[in-house]
Amino acid sequence: MKRILVALIVSLGLLSACQNQGGGGDKVRIGVFMSTTGTTANFGISSVNGIKMAADEINSAGGINGKQIDLLVQDDRSDASEAATIVTKFVNQDGVNAIIGEVASSRSIAAAPIAQNAHIPMLTPSSTNPEVTKKGDYIFRSCFIDPVQGAAIAQFAAKSLGAKSAAIMVDRKNDYSTGLEKVINETFTKMGGKIVAVQSYQEGDQDFNAQLTSLKGLNPEVIFVPGYYNDVGLIAKQARDKGIMVPLIGGDGWDSTQLYAIGGKALNGSYFTNHYSPYDTEPKVQKFVNDYKARYGSLPDALAATAYDAAHIMFDAIKRSKSLSGPDIRDALAATKDYPGVTGTVTFNENRDAVKPIVMIEIKDGGQYAVRERVNVEGATAANTAPAVPAAPVPAKTANQ
Repeated sequence: MKRILVALIVSLGLLSACQNQGGGGDKVRIGVFMSTTGTTANFGISSVNGIKMAADEINSAGGINGKQIDLLVQDDRSDASEAATIVTKFVNQDGVNAIIGEVASSRSIAAAPIAQNAHIPMLTPSSTNPEVTKKGDYIFRSCFIDPVQGAAIAQFAAKSLGAKSAAIMVDRKNDYSTGLEKVINETFTKMGGKIVAVQSYQEGDQDFNAQLTSLKGLNPEVIFVPGYYNDVGLIAKQARDKGIMVPLIGGDGWDSTQLYAIGGKALNGSYFTNHYSPYDTEPKVQKFVNDYKARYGSLPDALAATAYDAAHIMFDAIKRSKSLSGPDIRDALAATKDYPGVTGTVTFNENRDAVKPIVMIEIKDGGQYAVRERVNVEGATAANTAPAVPAAPVPAKTANQ
């Protein structure tokens, strides 16, 4: 009897371990950690919307190899330590097969070592700081990285706008902002431009008058603002109030329906890089946009699109994987090549970073966004030669955002 009891305990232990690595059950468990409250809640909510829509599409079509996707969505409250706590629970208690998250690089960086140590693949849809995937070979991203985005921003200013001098406004306590600032500074200088000043601020600041007064006296031809939409809108208004009328240029952190709601016409004539445009006439893009609008009642921003792509890329890798174990899913994810996403065709390089195109968005009078051009830099896919898509009005914020 004692031997039988011991054998039963061992068997149950092996079964539990197998289930924690995805070896049993009729579900594929995906942990999702995003900021659905806090300073970047708009980004997190859009991302969760995109991921849920992708999961429902797969589940309604029969799931992944007959197994339904079970999303475990957790709010990290825009806090890096909370992100780490959530991912620890995913791997130690929830037995997830894979993880999707986060929006902000600082939160992905905090969580990545936990997933890496547990040998659970983690895919971020929109964290662009290069340090994210350096945390280990189980960490992936399906968006472009800051060196590519930063180079595109600087290249556009120097070549397309012909700027010879520039200033930078940077959030010194934000990994995203400082990562972009470094590359913009280096690239613009290498292209013959001069950075006349770098001014600092902190996310959540309301008064930028001192920094802008200093910049006005230096007469930069453009001002780079690699920050998030909530700060950028205020900076734009205060810059115009001081008579600074030069273009502001930034990255994908600008992409939110709240950008124009905050900054209004002060943003006219400014530019930002992005992952896609909802006004692109490509059938795949328009299907995504229409489906999202029908489901959530609003136009999908870039974070919704990148998260939607990330989810489908992860589901595709799991479908191709030899098993539901972390190492097998990791290998299948690493083999992703020419995946036809809404935000472009995605291939993972040797650093597990996505190689894909970048678009430059122009903000026009009345809150219209238009694709100014597609910037081709080293590390990005070849420029798309399709004509620019027409401008369209920025939608108002809805309850779902």
